[in-house]
Amino acid sequence: MIRAVFTTLLLAALLIQAPAKKIEIVSVTGCLREQGTNWMLVAATEPVPSIANQAQGKEIPATPPAGKNAFRLIGTSEFNLPTMKDHTVVIRGLFIKDKVSRINVTSAVEAVASCAAGAPK
Repeated sequence: MIRAVFTTLLLAALLIQAPAKKIEIVSVTGCLREQGTNWMLVAATEPVPSIANQAQGKEIPATPPAGKNAFRLIGTSEFNLPTMKDHTVVIRGLFIKDKVSRINVTSAVEAVASCAAGAPK
């Protein structure tokens, strides 16, 4: 009897799962820097909810924003980031919040051929 109750409780516990964490797709704009083997977006804006598609038209700023955030970019092999190095870019992707937050890039588009004054090297 006790064994049957225990087995039932164990099965019930296995069936009840915490909801999966939702990973947001965001858009951020900042200065693209290469730091060692990592690509970073520095002097970046706050992440805002977005779609994964590439920014277009009015979504692309005409001047570099003076953001205060930094993000490590991952999943960058599909993008030609060296051609945008030290430029202001709009990055969209999956936002992974951590000590050093990361963005798994789904799109990258150059906005301005320079960075905000004072953007970290």
